[in-house]
Amino acid sequence: MTRLTSFVAGVALVLAAASASAQTPAPAAKAIFAGGCFWCVEADFDKVPGVLSTTSGYIGGKLANPTYEQVAAKLTGHAEAVEIVFDPSKVTYEKLVEHFWRTIDPTTKDAQFCDHGSPYRTAIFANDADQLKIAQASLAALQKNKPFKEPIVTEIVSAGPFYKAEDYHQDYYKKNPVRYQYYRTACGRDARLKQLWGSQAAVH
Repeated sequence: MTRLTSFVAGVALVLAAASASAQTPAPAAKAIFAGGCFWCVEADFDKVPGVLSTTSGYIGGKLANPTYEQVAAKLTGHAEAVEIVFDPSKVTYEKLVEHFWRTIDPTTKDAQFCDHGSPYRTAIFANDADQLKIAQASLAALQKNKPFKEPIVTEIVSAGPFYKAEDYHQDYYKKNPVRYQYYRTACGRDARLKQLWGSQAAVH
């Protein structure tokens, strides 16, 4: 191989590496929200552009690897929650937080719509200091401009271990669309969201 050939080959390698680096997408990020029934939270976030996946699970309790029965019986302290994987180049964490507020009733403690008890509390579980700061700033802004009179009781806390829920809970609204829609309607979720948020409500 001549010096010129070697030089050209080296330049080609450098350019190829630079091109590959430029095309490498930003690493995916995660957000965790508790908004009552995790079937509904999955459905509400799957439609957001930039969201790559949603996983139903449990967080905020004391027992490792809890089962649905244990959580539902209020034995573990966990909340039903959804872990969201998103592309930060397409949707920011701030935008996800703003969307979250408008999918929940932030005025009820340990309850969401027809579901009552601590597993159905609303909360933002921040994965790091930046998320915690963004969530707190969003809450502060919302408290000044909320379209309802009741105080906001949604928790903003640092995330602990997140445990994936049983497979039959994942994508429930896709696997059982009729049952899911009946539950959502009968529970009064969208009706209450419209009452609270008006045209800002994120409803189906």
